[in-house]
Amino acid sequence: MADAQWSPGRRAADADEFLPVLDIIEPARQRRLTVLFRLLLLIPHFIVLFFLEIAAFFTVVFGWFAALVLGRLPEPVFRFLAATLAYRTRVAASSMLLVDSYPPFTLTQPSAYPVRIDVRPTQLNRLAVFFRLILVIPAAIVQSLATYGWWALAIVWWIITLVLGRMPRPLFEATAATLRYETRVSAYVTMLSPAYPKGFFGEDALSVPEQQGRSATRPLVMSTAGKALLVLFLVVGLIGSITTSVTSSSSDDTDYGMHA
Repeated sequence: MADAQWSPGRRAADADEFLPVLDIIEPARQRRLTVLFRLLLLIPHFIVLFFLEIAAFFTVVFGWFAALVLGRLPEPVFRFLAATLAYRTRVAASSMLLVDSYPPFTLTQPSAYPVRIDVRPTQLNRLAVFFRLILVIPAAIVQSLATYGWWALAIVWWIITLVLGRMPRPLFEATAATLRYETRVSAYVTMLSPAYPKGFFGEDALSVPEQQGRSATRPLVMSTAGKALLVLFLVVGLIGSITTSVTSSSSDDTDYGMHA
């Protein structure tokens, strides 16, 4: 998408229930060599993320108590959690072959990097904050199944992208939708957004006015093939989860029988 550009997001007046935005500039081509060694190249980022996630966990716990008292996240807490989410999203976009550019080692938003998220600080409903982990369960199930399904078939997507030198548009749509939903679930859990995760199957082209800048994922208009791939991710994720549960149960029964 040679004419792609960043969207400015919604205005301040629209900040209530603002859904986190994922902007991705779709690459016309990807270098096959970087696709071939993508996960190996990202190992340093995975190490950084390991420590960031530990820090983010304790920050979320503190932020939860603060949000119950203040009705919002303290500004330093919001900034750190938003920066961590953006970092994680950039690494995930690279690992899922959505972009070819290597993610920078920074918690600030790189101006030229083709992946960007937009979250806005706003007031939080204290009751929703208190029951956050319960409320998010339905969305978290959808997100975990879709992500599981994508990674279960990752070798297929990797081969396709390696052979073609690009990700086919329907696969790009479905992969971006999976990552965007994961980002929205994470933003909701960490209280970066009061908006419940939605838009799993994309939205229509009218959701972003023509006069606003657009990207390949804003609005994320899904083709029939893209939606079919999302359903495939969910089905594969469900089958994989059931298989794992049955296998684990059988293994436990076998161990119990051996020790009886």
